[in-house]
Amino acid sequence: MSTFDQQFEKVAKDDGFIAALDQSGGSTPKALRLYGIDESAYNSDEEMFALVHKMRTRIVTSESFGGDRVLGAILFENTLDREIEGQSSASYLWERKNVVPFLKVDKGLAEEADDVQLMKPIPDLDQLLAKAKLQGVFGTKMRSVIKAANGAGIAAVVAQQFEVGKQIISAGLVPIIEPEIDIHSPTKSEAEALLKSELLKQLDDLADDQKVMLKLTLPEQTNFYKDCIEHPNVVRVVALSGGYSRDDANRRLSDNLGMIASFSRALTEGLSDQQTDAEFDATLDSSIESIFQASRS
Repeated sequence: MSTFDQQFEKVAKDDGFIAALDQSGGSTPKALRLYGIDESAYNSDEEMFALVHKMRTRIVTSESFGGDRVLGAILFENTLDREIEGQSSASYLWERKNVVPFLKVDKGLAEEADDVQLMKPIPDLDQLLAKAKLQGVFGTKMRSVIKAANGAGIAAVVAQQFEVGKQIISAGLVPIIEPEIDIHSPTKSEAEALLKSELLKQLDDLADDQKVMLKLTLPEQTNFYKDCIEHPNVVRVVALSGGYSRDDANRRLSDNLGMIASFSRALTEGLSDQQTDAEFDATLDSSIESIFQASRS
C-alpha cells in the first residue's frame, strides 16, 4: 500500500483527531502570548516564527503526541520548510509519530462583503502543492469566515472553497474545506442551514473519485451535519473550536456523532513556555486525551 493510501485509511477510519498547528503571520503573536511569550521577546518575523516553531517542536516531540490519538497535524508553510530533530517537519510527523501531515495553503481573508470573508487569492498554489506532495503531505486546509446568514455570501464562500479544492485534488492531495461560521453570529443557526445546503450541492457535483474533508464550526443543533458526514465524497468531517473553551468544545463535540476535533487554541490551552518538560507533557497529555475521547463519541 502506498504512503498516501496508508494515510487515507488512517484519516478515514481510525479513532483520533487532527491537531491544528498552523498559526500563520496574523495569529502567531496571539498564540505566543497564550504560551507565555510576549512581543518583547522577538524583534522580527523571523525571530517570531523561530519561537513558534520551537513551541510546535515541543508539542510534536512530546511523548504525549503520537498517532495512537492524533490522526493528523496541520502545518503552516513556514513549518513545512523547517526541520524537527534534523528531519523535515512533514516526514518527522509521519515517519516518527505516525501522524498524517496537512498544510495550510490559504493566504488569509479578504475584506468582509455580504457578511462573509472570502479567501484572498492564492498565487503560485500549484507550486506550493507540488512542494507539499514531494514532502509527503497528504492534504491541505483553507479557511473562509461566515459572519451572518447571508445566502449570497455563503454561496460565494462555498463555491470558492470547492473551486480551489478541485485544484488541490488534481495535485493529488485531499483538501480540508473550512467555511467557518463565527460562533458569535446572531444568526448562527440560520447560517448553518444555508451552509449545509450549499455544501451538499457542491458535494453532489463532485466526481466519485474527488474526495474532500470538511472543517466546520460546532453546530447549534446536535448531529446537524449528519448528511455531510455520510456523503460518499467526504473522507471526514472535523470540527473547529472557534473560540469555545476546550471543555465547551469537547462537550459540544461529544454530542455530534461522527465529527472529530481539529482544534488549535483548545489543544494548546494551558501550555506554557515556563513549564518544566514534565509539567508540559502532563498538561498536553491531559488535553490530548480529553479531545481524543470527545472525538470518539
